[in-house]
Amino acid sequence: MKYQSTRGKVSQLTFKQAVMMGLASDGGLLLPESIPDVSQCLPEFKNLTYAQLAYEVMSLYITDIEESELKAIINKSYATFSHPDIVPLRTIGDINILELFHGPTLAFKDVALQFLGNVFEHILKESGSRVNILGATSGDTGSAAIAGVRGKDNIDVYIMFPEGKTSPLQELQMTSVLDANVHNIGINGSFDDCQSLLKTIFSDLEFKDSYQLAAVNSVNWARVLAQVVYYFSAYNQLGQPKKFDVCVPTGNFGNVLAGYIAKQMGLPIARLIIATNSNDILARFFRTGIYERGDVNFTHSPAMDIQVASNFERYLFYKLDQNAEKLTEFMKKFSETGRAELRFNSERFDRDFVAASVSNEETIQTVKKYYETFNYLVDPHTAVGISVAEKVIDADVPLVCLSTAHPAKFNDVMAQALPGVEVTHPSLEVLKGRETRKIVMDADIEAIKSLIKETQ
Repeated sequence: MKYQSTRGKVSQLTFKQAVMMGLASDGGLLLPESIPDVSQCLPEFKNLTYAQLAYEVMSLYITDIEESELKAIINKSYATFSHPDIVPLRTIGDINILELFHGPTLAFKDVALQFLGNVFEHILKESGSRVNILGATSGDTGSAAIAGVRGKDNIDVYIMFPEGKTSPLQELQMTSVLDANVHNIGINGSFDDCQSLLKTIFSDLEFKDSYQLAAVNSVNWARVLAQVVYYFSAYNQLGQPKKFDVCVPTGNFGNVLAGYIAKQMGLPIARLIIATNSNDILARFFRTGIYERGDVNFTHSPAMDIQVASNFERYLFYKLDQNAEKLTEFMKKFSETGRAELRFNSERFDRDFVAASVSNEETIQTVKKYYETFNYLVDPHTAVGISVAEKVIDADVPLVCLSTAHPAKFNDVMAQALPGVEVTHPSLEVLKGRETRKIVMDADIEAIKSLIKETQ
C-alpha cells in the first residue's frame, strides 16, 4: 500500500515514510491510494481478539513492516489497557456505549497513540535516527502522546495546549510527567491557535527537516488507522447486525473520519452521526454545505472547542473525487476568507452523515439523566454524543455511541452536574500534589522554534 497527499504533490510513500512525514510536505494530509473492501471477510473477523482484529485491519495498510514485527507492536500497544476487551461495549437504555477510555490516560486517544509511539520506536531503532514530536492538544491527545513516548530513546516530545483551557486533571496528566524528553507548552490562546502554530511550523520544510519533526496529532495517518479498528470491534460486539448507526462526539473530525474509512471498507454502518458542542462548524457544514469559521466558544466539553477541524480535509478529498486541484482551491479559499462552500442539491449534503450540536445545559442534563436513570457516569464529551444520539435514534437500527474519556478527567463539570457524587479514578488521584513542569508562551512561531532548538 502506498500513500498520497490530498494536495497532489506527494505520492508513492510507504507506510513508514507516511508516519515519519506526518503532515505532507506539500501542506496536505496523507491518505492510502486505495481503501480495501473487506465486506466478504467480516464473518471471519467475528471471534477475533482486539489485537487479532487490529492486525487484520492494519496489515491491509501496512505492507512495509514484517508480519511478526507488526503483531508484536500491536500486542505491546494494547497490553497497557485495563480491560480485556480493550474497548468494551455497554448497553445503557436504548444506546450501546463503546468505552474507549480503558488505556493508560483514560481517553480514546490511547487506542491510537500507544500504537503510534511503538511504531515510532520501531522505525527509529531500525533506521538509527531520532525525531522531535510536535503536537497540539485540546486535552487528551497531549497526555496520550506523552504516555506513548515518555522515556523512549531518540524521541523528544513538545506538546502545546491552550493555557487554562483544558481540565485541571488533563493538564496534570501532561505536566506531572517529568521525563527529560517531555516538554509541555501552555499557549496563551485557544486550541485553534495551537493547531495553527503546528501547521505553520510543519510547513517550514527547512526547519522540519533540520529538526526531524514528526506529528502525533491526527494529521498523522497512523492515528486514524488505529481508530478504524474499534468500529469493527463495535460491530463484532453487537453480534454483526445487518446495519448499525454510530454517534461520534467530535471536534477535529479524526474520530468520525475513522468511521467513514471503516464504512468505505464495507462495514455496514448506516449513518455516522456527528455530535458537536456549540463550536458547530461541522454540524453547520453537513446541513448547508458551507464551511465557515466562527469564534471559539469555551464549553463543558473542552476537547471539542475547535472551529477548524484538521481531518476534514481528508473527507473533502474523497467528496471531491480525489481531485487535489479542487481540494486545494477549497482549502485556500477557507484559509484566506474563513468561508468556503460546496454546492449540493439534496436536503442534506451527504446522506452518510447526520449532524447536530448540543448546548452546555443539555450536556449537564444528559450527565444527570444517565446517572439518575441508569447509575452510569458519562463524561461531558460522551454526554454531547448521547444527547444527539437520542434525538435521531432509529428504533430498528442498533446505535453505538463512542465514549471518549473517563468522567473523572472532568471533575469540575461532573461536580456541577452531580453535586455530592464522588467521581474519581485511582490513576488520577495519585497525580494530585505531584511536582509539575511546563512553559507558558504566547502563540509565537519563532518562540516555539527557538524552544525546540535550545532543548536539543
